[in-house]
Amino acid sequence: MLIQISGGRGPAECSIAVEKLCKELLREYKNSSVVFVNEDNSGNGYKSAIMEIDDSVNDLTGTVLWICKSPVRANHQRKNWYVDVSILNEAEEITDFKEEDCKIETMHCGGKGGQNVNKVESGVRVRHIASGITVECRQERSQYMNKQKALKRIQAILRKKEEDNKKELASDAWSKHSEIVRGNPVRVYEGEKFKRKNIKM
Repeated sequence: MLIQISGGRGPAECSIAVEKLCKELLREYKNSSVVFVNEDNSGNGYKSAIMEIDDSVNDLTGTVLWICKSPVRANHQRKNWYVDVSILNEAEEITDFKEEDCKIETMHCGGKGGQNVNKVESGVRVRHIASGITVECRQERSQYMNKQKALKRIQAILRKKEEDNKKELASDAWSKHSEIVRGNPVRVYEGEKFKRKNIKM
């Protein structure tokens, strides 16, 4: 399952929260990986990131709150920073998307998996030339399967960007914070160590 974690149009603190949440989910879910990041121009964290998690994450979708004094603005009074988690649909294909629009490279897959992993270039890196979006896929032993999976990821990311652009044009409120709902967060984290806080239901 692909999920997008986004700080919307929030400040650098929201981008830091996105990166921290990515790292936390990598620890929480063993079969997970970050497949794409949109880095903050200030060098602080990620404006958005896309992760693949081989588990149900329906209870994670919604708003995540990070309570912390700003790590980049010492005198800033605000302590609540919000990010949004949403599921990306890989099933639908973009009709005008072509494999020729991408640059495809193969690579050796590291880690466990026996001799096949070390000798065969089964890993695939795909870059969508027009947008510059790049993803890698190494999970499958077949190069073909990794390529197909990477192409689907590219399409899912492009589709999400298109949806976000439409929202931005349709609503001035979205441009302020990408329609992130600030009430009733599904998760709350505290402090620079990003410790999860229990929420009373």
